[in-house]
Amino acid sequence: MREIPGDSQIRAKLDAVEPAMFHPMFADLVAELDQCGGLDAMRCLDGHDKQDRESRAARRWLATHGARYARFDPICLGDDLFSRQPICQAVLDTGGHFLFVCKPESHKAIEEFRAGIILDERIDRVRNGKKWVTRRYRWLSGVPLRGDEKAMTVNWLSIEISDDSGKVTYRNSFITDLEVSRDNVAELAAGGRARWKIENETFNVLKTRGYDLEHNFGHGKLHLATMLAILNLLAFACHTVCELGDSAWRAATRELVTRQGFFQSPRTITTYLVFPTWDDLLGTLACTRPPPLGP
Repeated sequence: MREIPGDSQIRAKLDAVEPAMFHPMFADLVAELDQCGGLDAMRCLDGHDKQDRESRAARRWLATHGARYARFDPICLGDDLFSRQPICQAVLDTGGHFLFVCKPESHKAIEEFRAGIILDERIDRVRNGKKWVTRRYRWLSGVPLRGDEKAMTVNWLSIEISDDSGKVTYRNSFITDLEVSRDNVAELAAGGRARWKIENETFNVLKTRGYDLEHNFGHGKLHLATMLAILNLLAFACHTVCELGDSAWRAATRELVTRQGFFQSPRTITTYLVFPTWDDLLGTLACTRPPPLGP
């Protein structure tokens, strides 16, 4: 290669590439994460229309990729759009578990079923920063997900948080196929609530911390937009594996503080210096030491 291709040429070449060619790379990254022990940091609970388009997309993904990850005993998180029988069944069919938000107004059958039933309850008073809050958990097992004879049964739980004055500051409910008990209801609720944190912070990092993910990269004529998004997600996944499993990477990122600073430094330093190996580059970034001299 005599010259680095320009942006237009790169886009033209990527536009014709079939995105499915890159799908196995995600499985390779998960396998690497499992081998280096990085998956341990993600485990909990002992390992256990637009809406229509989103539902169908989720089921297509599960049918195509779900079985590949069943050995990790995954728990799928999702908002209220996902707490419908077709998606719940699709998760179970691929060997996974589900923990989905379940809003009362969109699940009348559940609300009618539990009406008048005295629910199991757990109340914890915990410190939140400088203040104390009360967390009230309730749960019920064997609840029909919908109001017909073919309805699957699920386990329902809710969390309600109130301040010292008794004012409710947070309330949500979830459905799951996992057993709910006094011992694990708090962890299940925390897992369900983590969905928004995972989703929001991941997209925030992809958009503002050096990955430059945009709503529209340019659609091209065939696959350009999908290809650019996949490459972006692959980069983020690869960096996640490095952060969890590579001590040299962690040392370099700690020294450079921000992701943007970390990404900018290799671009700058490799303009002037040649590094024999990736470890030599990371060592320079982490310890401010020059690369070894060539023979």
